[in-house]
Order: sequence, then structure tokens, then C-alpha cells
Amino acid sequence: AKFSVLSTDAVPPVATPSEKNNSPSSSLSAAPAIVADLSTGLRTHSCNELRISDVGTSVKLCGWVQVARDMNHFAFVDLRDRYGITQIVFKNPSPGYEIAKNLGREYVISIEGEVIERIAKNKSRPTGDIEVQASNITVLNISKTPPFLIQDDTDANEDIRMIYRYLDIRRNPIKEGLLMRNKVSCIIRNHLNDSEFCEIETPLLIKSTPEGARDFVVPSRMNPGQFYALPQSPQTFKQILMVSGMDRYFQIVKCFRDEELRADRQPEFTQIDCEMSFVNQEDVLKTFEDMMRKVFKTIANYDLPNPFPRMEYSEAMLNYGIDKPDLRFDMKLKDLTSIIHSQKGTEAFPIFKDAGLIIAISVPTLGTWGNKKIKALEKRAKTEAGASSLIWLKCEKLTPGKEKIDSSAKSKYNNEELLAWVKGAEAKEGDLICIFSGPAGPQADKTREICGKWRHIMGSDLGYRNEGFNALWVVNFPLLEWDEETQRYYAMHHPFTSTHPNDIDLLNTNPGKARANAYDMVINGVEVGGGSIRINDRETQMKTFELLGFTPQSAQEQFGFLLGAFEYGTPPHGGCAFGLDRLCTILGGQTSIRNYIAFPKNNNGRDMMIDSPSHITKEQLAELSIDTVVIEKQENKNNAAAAEEKK
Repeated sequence: AKFSVLSTDAVPPVATPSEKNNSPSSSLSAAPAIVADLSTGLRTHSCNELRISDVGTSVKLCGWVQVARDMNHFAFVDLRDRYGITQIVFKNPSPGYEIAKNLGREYVISIEGEVIERIAKNKSRPTGDIEVQASNITVLNISKTPPFLIQDDTDANEDIRMIYRYLDIRRNPIKEGLLMRNKVSCIIRNHLNDSEFCEIETPLLIKSTPEGARDFVVPSRMNPGQFYALPQSPQTFKQILMVSGMDRYFQIVKCFRDEELRADRQPEFTQIDCEMSFVNQEDVLKTFEDMMRKVFKTIANYDLPNPFPRMEYSEAMLNYGIDKPDLRFDMKLKDLTSIIHSQKGTEAFPIFKDAGLIIAISVPTLGTWGNKKIKALEKRAKTEAGASSLIWLKCEKLTPGKEKIDSSAKSKYNNEELLAWVKGAEAKEGDLICIFSGPAGPQADKTREICGKWRHIMGSDLGYRNEGFNALWVVNFPLLEWDEETQRYYAMHHPFTSTHPNDIDLLNTNPGKARANAYDMVINGVEVGGGSIRINDRETQMKTFELLGFTPQSAQEQFGFLLGAFEYGTPPHGGCAFGLDRLCTILGGQTSIRNYIAFPKNNNGRDMMIDSPSHITKEQLAELSIDTVVIEKQENKNNAAAAEEKK
């Protein structure tokens, strides 16, 4: 066997920064060499394919220059493609050396040479036992100096990376996110095909409906003054496919919602959309938890429970204050209303006196913090959890007779009263009791939700949400939500959700108490998917529309096509839809779905790379029979006026 000269990254005998930052991730490094035939007219192997068994083989490789190092007697090039990195060595003197020493980052090159064994091996790379001694090099294309480093720990902020997304995708974190997404999609598609689900495409240009989030609308040139909407989901179409007798349907489909954006929201997102005929709730839950177990076992080598635990919506709100609880940690909510309302100090404390519900959670270890640090939490509770106030109590020492406690309400309550809070909250020494108050009755869940959000925030801060997976179904949500401002009911899920079989009579007597035959899959405190058993007859559907404020005429105008279909023998049916972007984010242990979308929008809904949305010409507007009127925001007017005054 031939041996290479001592390469530069052997002195000292550790990997260079470029090698550390650009080797494939540990999950891929452990993978076997590629088995697919990737040879083409320009290459014989990929840059992750060669091993010690290939020593002596003549090869052609193509890729991008990760880094080039000129050491006078030799030049070394780290050649990168989608699959990995191979080190190339050029002797001096040689024609290839003269080219190699002047290569810039991200140049596209082709090399020919012989595989030789490396003396200074790089154990962090699958190809680290070998290098290629080049006999020929061709520069296929040159590159400007990239605006940021193409490596795992880059030096650019997200805005710059989104402008140059085509460069960002070359980095392992984004590239591997897209590869994992592809693998998840393949697992799901194969699983559903094996279960006799039929993949059917539904239209993207549909009818706008008033329920739910805002629609994205598309003007129709051929029908002046009329508009299509982009689907928020294929809901009515998949139900019609059940009427059509297709029995089991799915598609991995783009959906669109014009809503405020955040780390786990995009205006366009991908949904795994499914529907089944002749099923009850348990049939649907079993079908899709089987699918999810396969995904997690294949991607993360993690065994989700069989079956998933079921938790009633009412239990989730009572104990965790949120309909998507993260059960990887405890920290249950405790109701202190009766304790605090019976105490003398409450008479002079309106925050509690005027509250219908007072809820507490005990946060471990925070009771050892100083008061200044704890007071900073008060602001976070308002900005991050939506609380009007946070009252806290530190449990520094709870030895009977030697208790040491402190509270932001100590001026109103004596020590005995505060210790009653400790007992009611089931707090332990070192805990910080966080207390929230608000309305009871129909608004009680809103009060609990603030505490539930705070529980998740504290769980994240304490590292309780960093590892492992926890999956469950939350079932039997309220069918309707009452809105005080508009004085009407809204569907908690959507208008096509059926009532729980035990609550049908409540539709006529007390609809606000009726439960839906609905369910959400929750993993790690995130709603990964949800669905329901659907209404399948015209009379019940019209009754639901009536409760939601539709007149018979408006219901017919908006959903006449579905109501008509229900008159032709509609089977019992139900389904589920899962967010592919969110699912990948959980599997990858990330917080932003943008890492798993090739070309995402920013928080303002803009595609920074193509600079969209953008204006269209007057001619285009005229052709569409529309005009636009942009109302300038008052803030912009004030800024312009101030600038003019300065002049």
C-alpha cells in the first residue's frame, strides 16, 4: 500500500477547525458508507464514500472547496459534497499544485487521483483514514467569497443566511434537516400506502370561508371581482372523498394561513393529511400512533409507548393549564382559591380579592434565588405568559418551627397565612411558588392557560424539556368556545367536528358544555397533530352551523357543496392531520421549523432570498380588475413628520 506524506493537520495531531466544523454530524458519521451508485460521467465516488479498503483505487471526485491549505511542499484541499468531505493532496511541483494553492472557498472542482492511506488519520470523519493523491484538477466554476462561513458554527445571523439560503443549505445543520425531513416523509408515505391509504391531490385554488385564520386570496382574471383562497387545510375535500367511497385517503400537502408568525409558524406549511371511513375515535388513534411509533423508532431509535396514554382535555387544563402538556416533568397546577379567599390578608389585596380563580405551581430550585433575580421573573410572566401579575413565595427553609420564607405579598399576609400557601401548593424546600389569578367560570381555562404557559417556560429554563420524548393523546375537547366580544360561539376545532356521543342532547340545552369527538396528538408539549370524528349528515351539520351564527342561507352559500354531498349516503368518517415541519423540529431537537424548510419566510412573512412579496405592475392589476390602497401606519407618519421637522 502507498502512504501519504504527513499532512498539515497532523501537527498537532488533532483535526483542524475546518474539519471539526464541517464533518458530518455524529448520526451520519456512524452510518455505513453509501450503498447507492452515485457515479456519473464526472465522478466515480462521492466525497463520503472512500474507505481504507479503497487504497490503490483510481478515482474521480467533484465538489466544493471547503478549505485549501498551501504548505509549500504540498497543498491540501478539503473537498465537500452533499455526502461528506474527502482530503485531497497535491505535490509540489506539479501543475495541480499551482492551481490548488490558489483555490478559493466554495470553488467547484473536479479531481482525479489515487486513494492512499493517511498517516495522520481523522477519526471524526468517515473518510478520515484515507486521502486522494491528485494527478489532475479541473476548476469547474469559481466562487465569490461567501458572506459567511459554510460550516456548522457559522458567523452570520439568520437574516443574512436567509438572503443567501442556497449557501446556508450547504451547511450540515440545514442540509441534514432537509435530509431528515425527506426520510420522515418517505416513512410516512410507505406506512400509509402499506395500510391501503390512497394518496390523492386536492385543489390549491378553493373557496374562501369566514371561519378560522385569515385566508390568502388569489384574484381570478377570468372572473373579475372574484377571488380564490389558498387552503388552510383540505378539510372539506377529504370529507367529500369519504362520501366518494375512497375509504382511506392521505396526502402530504401545502397549506396556507395568513396569521402572525413565530418560531414554529410559517404562512405556508406542510400537513400530513389523512381521513378514514367506518371508524370510531379509537380506530383513528391506534392507526396514527402506529405510524408515529414507526417514525420515532426509525429516525431517533426511540420507542414511543404502545398505546399512547389518553388524557381528557379537562384533566389537562386542571393539572397542567394547557391542552398540550409536556409530561417529561411534573410541576402540576394547584388551586389556592379557597385557601387565599378565606384569609384576612386578602381583604386588602385586590389582586386576589377580585379574582375568581387563584392557581399556583411550585418551581424547583428557584427558591434559592435572590429577590432581585426573582423579581425579573415578574416581567417575563407578563411578556411571555400573558399574566397581569405574578405573586411569588420563596421556600428557603421548611423545617417545622424553623421555617424561612419570603414573598412579594408579605406586606399583606402573615407568616401563618403564607405557610398555608406552601401546604396548598405542595411545595418543597428550595421551591419558588408562582401564583397567578384571574376570572373563574367560562374564563377559568384562560386563567389556567397563563399558568400552563409559565410551567412550560420554567421547564425550558430548568432544562427539563431538553431530552427524550413523551407522547400522548388529549381527547374530548369542548365543542364550542364562547367569545364575549362578539357574543357568539366559535368552533374550538372546526365546524365539521362531531359532538361526543354522550353529549348530543346538550346541543339543544347547554351547547357550551358539549364535548367534541376530537383529539390532539401531543409530543413534548407540542401539538403535532389533531383531528376528529366528523359530522356526516346534513341535519346535524346545519344545527352546528346554527350554533356558530350561520343563517340557513349563509350556510348554503358557503358550504352548500358539502351539505349536498351529505344527502347521498355519507359513511361515518374521521381523520387526523399532522404538521410535518413541527414533527421534524421535535425529532431534530430544535425550536424553529425554519431549519427544516428549504426556503422559509421570516417573521414578517418575507422570502428574503427572492424579495417576496413584491409589487406588481399597474397593467397586471388592471388585468385582474383590482386596485390597491395602502393605508400608511400612524407610526410611519409620525416618524416622517419628525424627520421633516428636524430638517
